[in-house]
Amino acid sequence: MSSEQTASGRPQASTFSAPVIGPWRCLQALGAELGEGLLWSVREQVLYWVDILACRLHRLDPVGGGHASWTFAEEISALAERAHAPGLIVTLRRGFAVFDPATDREPRYLHQPGHEPPGNRFNDGKCDAQGRFWAGSMDFACEAPTGALYRYDPDGRCTRHDQGFVVTNGPTWASGARGLALYFNDTVNASTYCYDFDAAAGTLSNKRLWNRFAPGDGVPDGMTTDALGRVWIAHWGGACVSCHDPVTAQELGRVRLPTRHVTNCSFGGADLRTLFVSTARSGLTPEQLAAEPLAGGLFAVSVDSPGLPAHGFGG
Repeated sequence: MSSEQTASGRPQASTFSAPVIGPWRCLQALGAELGEGLLWSVREQVLYWVDILACRLHRLDPVGGGHASWTFAEEISALAERAHAPGLIVTLRRGFAVFDPATDREPRYLHQPGHEPPGNRFNDGKCDAQGRFWAGSMDFACEAPTGALYRYDPDGRCTRHDQGFVVTNGPTWASGARGLALYFNDTVNASTYCYDFDAAAGTLSNKRLWNRFAPGDGVPDGMTTDALGRVWIAHWGGACVSCHDPVTAQELGRVRLPTRHVTNCSFGGADLRTLFVSTARSGLTPEQLAAEPLAGGLFAVSVDSPGLPAHGFGG
């Protein structure tokens, strides 16, 4: 369902075309426990991604085939390039850190929010166009509504903007019915929320339910936006990535994958027309793993519209 409606109460008609989607390709069958954190590096022209539960960062050159990885002392979950310095800003278990793959052995913490419960960890996140890093926390056991949505600024300020989530995913930004909007997933409750987004101030208002996933179709995980403004959402438990009208939430198409736990999606490649997709083995039974040998693999799909380049931290 969508909360963006006409005066008659009916959703507005979609003005967005259905995407043209190519067949999936498995780029790496690494069997990640919890693949996540996809980031196409505009600077390096490589793909970064993580295995959260293995505490591991990966870097892949999809053209040359080169692969490197780093294993840390705690979970790493989301990434963005630093706009005015080498390396990455990342979320670790307790907060925000920096890591330069060229020189560092371990990330260095910048900030740990003091009111995070000890049973929480950070999960998904990305930067807005102004270079602020938005990231959500969650209950590690996926049971208690202790997760929150934070904004970490280049000057070191950290602000909590919403709370009460069990598992958080996203965000992404697109033009909604009332201007620029931030979309954020309440994964356990199968719901995507939409907020009015004040880009200059970095604030949220008018939270409303944008979409609720149908029973049996999985729950919303990582998400991204393409250059046309369409919103793409990974389905944990649903074996797909779906593409949506940003105003009505109408589904316009979907990428079907050969494993059920689809965790994140991000555009990359030289022309940004490749949708990279991460998946997970975590939570699958031995029988399911036998039936889904590519679970935890990294996939790529060609689509008709390019995505948007990932924003760097610091503008």
